[in-house]
Amino acid sequence: HSVVRNALFCLETAVGEKENHVYTKALMAYAFALAGKEEKRKALLASLEKEAVKKDGSVHWQRPGKEPEVDLPYYRYRAPSAEVEMTAYVLLAYLTTQPAPSQEELSFASLIAKWIGGQQNPNGGFSSTQ
Repeated sequence: HSVVRNALFCLETAVGEKENHVYTKALMAYAFALAGKEEKRKALLASLEKEAVKKDGSVHWQRPGKEPEVDLPYYRYRAPSAEVEMTAYVLLAYLTTQPAPSQEELSFASLIAKWIGGQQNPNGGFSSTQ
């Protein structure tokens, strides 16, 4: 369809820009995964992996210039909704590939899922609206 083709052309043009925000890269990686553009998906995921926060056996992404987490006893830090959302989009990009994600991609995805699971509130929900 011409609308989808034009939208993908717009995204392919935008991917070449130097200063793409982490959230933008996460959304584009998922969009290219859905469109079956494997090379673009892999390139964006490789770029995102360089910006990942790897901590306590889990992986997530955060906004640039974010304040450091407060480490207090009896307090569990919960990430802002934007960070939960962008990390979830990266997870979707890892899992949305044809024919299927590689074992390496699945292993990395499990580290992302671990972090997302840790963001659940006591009722099983998240701070994110997505």
